[in-house]
Amino acid sequence: MTVQDRLTDSLYGLGWTTVKRLPEPVAVRLGQGIADAAWKRRGKGVLRLESNLARVVPDAGPERLAELSRAGMRSYLRYWMESFRLPSWSRDRIRDGLAIEGLHHLTDGLAAGRGAIVALPHLGNWDLAGAWVTTALGLPFTTVAERLRPETLYDRFVEYRESLGMEVLPHTGGSAFGTLARRLRDGGLVCLVADRDLSASGVEVKFFGDTARMPAGPALLAQQTGAQLLPVTLWYDETPVMKGRIHPPVEVPEAGSRAEKASAMTQALADAFATGIAEHPEDWHMLQRLWLSDLEERHP
Repeated sequence: MTVQDRLTDSLYGLGWTTVKRLPEPVAVRLGQGIADAAWKRRGKGVLRLESNLARVVPDAGPERLAELSRAGMRSYLRYWMESFRLPSWSRDRIRDGLAIEGLHHLTDGLAAGRGAIVALPHLGNWDLAGAWVTTALGLPFTTVAERLRPETLYDRFVEYRESLGMEVLPHTGGSAFGTLARRLRDGGLVCLVADRDLSASGVEVKFFGDTARMPAGPALLAQQTGAQLLPVTLWYDETPVMKGRIHPPVEVPEAGSRAEKASAMTQALADAFATGIAEHPEDWHMLQRLWLSDLEERHP
């Protein structure tokens, strides 16, 4: 393990062991202070966030974009402060931590014996949403995690998410798709963050006027298993309670090849994600390159 890897692992470990012991108001102020300091430094992540937000809000001038990126960093650090503290939250605190619209789209389908695939963008706090599902609804679910470096950091994330009631599969180095399909055929629930392709073999979609690539997995799983495919968007407001919306199911087209159906369904997911992101751009935590034209600039 390199020095940088050890430092990264130690910092995340410090977050989970120390931040969760802080009183909530102190953790909130700490997160905002770290966010503001990072925003003022104008590092690569902040500049990329601002560039991404310029696509989401194309009529925003420099001053508006600066406001959005500062709010975006505060939202991002709120996600981390909450996530570090989630394992210490009471069941009541978790149940009260999310108010969601359109819940019937999920519960009706599961009650009918169909599995469900919940697909989310990097919007709001998806870990809190997952903890709410296992706590408020009493529904176990399966998800997939990107293998992080160092391996000890990946292990920390798996342990953390499993402590919240999730079954966590590795994105690579295993048979995640087959396991997810089995869970869905058994009428189970699968939750996937799906606005950024990690495999370079995803589906090209139109997203805020340009081409991006998103994972085909959610659409392919829905085709193969008959499970519902449900886009979900999350956001913060001025209260401690996160808000969310379960959008109507994305249906499998009647005509077309498997790939054509996956393309149409992934575009429908992208459209639902874009609706939620446009309404709450400051809560979209996308500090990486996403659009193909941006990726091509990095790899000419």
